[in-house]
Amino acid sequence: MVNTLVFLPTETLYRGTSKHYSIVKVLEQVYYTVGVSSSVSPPAGGILSFHPIHGVGIQNGVFMNTSEHLPQHASPLQEDRQTSTVQERSYTEHRILRGASTIYARHYAGTGPALVLMHGFPDNLHIYDRLIPYLRGRQVITFDFLGWGSSDKPMDYPYTSKQQEGDLQAVLDALGVEQVVLVAHDASGPVAINWALDHPERVSALVLLNTYYADAPTLRIPEVIALFADPAYAALTRAMAREPNVARWLLTWQGEQFGAAAPGQGTLLPTVLHQFADTPSTFPAFIHLTSDLQATLRADTQRLPELKTFARPVRIIFGADDPYLNPGVAEHFHEAFPTSELFLLPKGHWPQLDGPEEVARLLLSVPVTTKR
Repeated sequence: MVNTLVFLPTETLYRGTSKHYSIVKVLEQVYYTVGVSSSVSPPAGGILSFHPIHGVGIQNGVFMNTSEHLPQHASPLQEDRQTSTVQERSYTEHRILRGASTIYARHYAGTGPALVLMHGFPDNLHIYDRLIPYLRGRQVITFDFLGWGSSDKPMDYPYTSKQQEGDLQAVLDALGVEQVVLVAHDASGPVAINWALDHPERVSALVLLNTYYADAPTLRIPEVIALFADPAYAALTRAMAREPNVARWLLTWQGEQFGAAAPGQGTLLPTVLHQFADTPSTFPAFIHLTSDLQATLRADTQRLPELKTFARPVRIIFGADDPYLNPGVAEHFHEAFPTSELFLLPKGHWPQLDGPEEVARLLLSVPVTTKR
């Protein structure tokens, strides 16, 4: 396949020149602005589901959710109430066992290799709520990684990128899905790419949305992520996480740098922030994954040469206005994957929220292969 670089119409294409805030600046802003002041045990394996009407069914020796959420009768969970567009498609809910914990997943029936939509941190599956209605007719899977959204949030758990590869494997195996188009956003990039490298026979295509994998010349680590990732500040960041006002301000400030408070993004910050205020909180996952970030980048940088050998179609779709996972990162991916196409959209960090119809067209038109 010939490399293709496509620039979508836009008046100004962002080139990653936004102002950089140091960790010291973040801390100054924190202190000036805020001031310092499940009961059911899962079975041994398979899928655990709870159905107020249909009950729990067993299929192929595993516990399987057989109830569908229909658009006109959907009874959304707490975080579902933030958005409603996802209710335009029906889906089946699953609770998938991963050790002693369960992963929450949604399966939308349809044709073709399943589009597996993965979130980064501190997001959850709801970053795809606006996109899914435009994927009508296509099989779609979304899920929350352990520690996020509606999945379990065990306190003493080794949250790492490698662990999340296991989450992905558990979801696909439990749902019996063989061929997939992996769609990665933000911190799920390393998960999707490494899983694809290790299981190319199951990957029909790979799609990358404003994500990262390894060291790249223009990659910028978000300031709050850098703060929590630095072991020199471990005691400080753990203390900050225990102060609700400080933690909320940090996450809100970082979201604003990404554009989460921009017009059209009104539901994003509440969807993300409530995970941290809930009990159990998503903070343990956030702290462990940020602590794991540099080790993940180093390990994946060692695997960069393997990307040259990846023969499946790769489509790179980046919002060009992202100051962190910017067009330079997208171009670095484009150089690393010989089979890749690159599309730069006049969008921000969440192109699936900023331009769902446009992103859906690119997803539905991605070339797929089932060659083993």
